[in-house]
Amino acid sequence: MEQAETGDRHGLKRDLGVWSAASIVVGTVIGSGIFLVPNAMIKSTGSPLMVYAVWIAGGLLSLFGALSYAELAAALPQAGGEYVYLKEAYGPLWGFLYGWTQMWVAKSGSIATLATGFFIYLANFRPELEGVWTTIPLPLGENGAPLEIRYGQLLAIVVIALLAALNYVGVKVGGNVQVVVTVIKVALIGAIIVIGLGSSAGSVANFRSAIPAVGGAAGFFAALVAALWAYDGWNNVGMVASEVKHPQRNLPLALIAGTLAVIAIYLAANVAYFYVLTASEVAATPRVAGAMMGRILGSRGAGAVSLAAMISIFAALNGSILSGSRVPFAMARDGLFFRSIGYIHPTFRTPGVSILALNLWAALLVLSGRYDQLYTYVIFASVILYGMATASVIVLRFRRPDLHRPYRTIGYPFVPLAFVLGIASLVVSTLIKSPRESLMGLGIISLGLPFYYYWRSRLNRTNSGSPALH
Repeated sequence: MEQAETGDRHGLKRDLGVWSAASIVVGTVIGSGIFLVPNAMIKSTGSPLMVYAVWIAGGLLSLFGALSYAELAAALPQAGGEYVYLKEAYGPLWGFLYGWTQMWVAKSGSIATLATGFFIYLANFRPELEGVWTTIPLPLGENGAPLEIRYGQLLAIVVIALLAALNYVGVKVGGNVQVVVTVIKVALIGAIIVIGLGSSAGSVANFRSAIPAVGGAAGFFAALVAALWAYDGWNNVGMVASEVKHPQRNLPLALIAGTLAVIAIYLAANVAYFYVLTASEVAATPRVAGAMMGRILGSRGAGAVSLAAMISIFAALNGSILSGSRVPFAMARDGLFFRSIGYIHPTFRTPGVSILALNLWAALLVLSGRYDQLYTYVIFASVILYGMATASVIVLRFRRPDLHRPYRTIGYPFVPLAFVLGIASLVVSTLIKSPRESLMGLGIISLGLPFYYYWRSRLNRTNSGSPALH
């Protein structure tokens, strides 16, 4: 029992309590999306009421996913999250493809995006960060131009390095940072909501405003994609399951409570936005929260939103680094990735090499400036893997009826089926709308296949007693 709760002397250490686990959910989900995506959503739907409907639909889908993942996380409290669930339900190939995507594009691209977003908001206070530090005379920039390295990109890399170092020296350090920054973030967003709802500049009539928009099913699904992007990240706590205390209790609690908290915050924030701004005003500015606070408090209000966004992004960035490094680590421990990535620091008991490798690659993506394009390409395939991971709740009920399940999904099988159907609708919609990007994303992921078969064959030789290649 002691080993199950604290980890063995040579493995990862269970140092994350329920507050740290819940803060990974809340802190990783709430990044910059809540400040930005209402603009895209109103353009797609046309009215505040439809925007609320989309937020509720996206929140319910995310909650259904969290309810399903809660069963998986409690039954399989190992490092890697979806990597573990896909491997157990469908075999190691699917787990590998998920991990491959996370390492090279999805998680590393997310880290690069968040770090860059941090410097963009900071540039509101320090415009010199937008200046060019140096130019690399190679056709690596936009449209084959020389690659420009800005001071802000260097700052973004410094922030990544700082958080990587904090998480390197102990999961408890990273968890405590996550709790503190998430509390500050929620308090600041709460203050923005209260100021908005209490402002004399607001009007209930704004809720009845409307603009010309795509509308219909096409508009709804386009807005839902934006909402789900803002909700994305609730699943990350499963990646650190092997370091959560009492995982059978704390993981379901963190997943469900954290997701519900995010839904409540998002709905309250949008009530405040549309109380102060009309539909046309929300559609006219990409920085909705900044426009709302600017209306109430002038430049001081817009500056306060930039500060809140920076802290919000910082928390999401730390949560992504903390959780994302456990996926390549889990692959390496199974013999399906570079052996050194599975190294555990003997003193800090963290996957030190995996943390360094993931963040070094993310830093290179920051310099390249191509992370957002890569991330767009793999969204399609990543959504498919999300759906498959949720469906594994049903698959494992049949394949592993013997598996100890301390928590069972509420509303099974309808809840996981509803999530899978929602994901399937998004997949079809995305394929129709962006066939080129979707197919390119599948192509990027398929590049992992030869590496999988190489590591798989090496593992088979090792298991059969033959010398492995090094």
